[in-house]
Amino acid sequence: MTPGLTQILIIALIVILLFGASRLSEIGKGLGEGIRSFKKGLDDANEPPPDDSGDALPKQGADAVASPQSPSEPEPAKRTEEA
Repeated sequence: MTPGLTQILIIALIVILLFGASRLSEIGKGLGEGIRSFKKGLDDANEPPPDDSGDALPKQGADAVASPQSPSEPEPAKRTEEA
């Protein structure tokens, strides 16, 4: 049994009388923001995770830029002259 047009209008009139028109607009705005946030969350969940397989790490191999001194070599000791 589905409600008819008259029944829906009577229910809407009762809701408006109970809550007031300004309060209903606030409720509608809150519901709209909640639905948008929920849909955005669903879209974000469906996206594949970002590839963090080493983008932040420096390149190694033939494409690597040669540094003046590799980190595996110890730094030469500085000479200090005493007077």
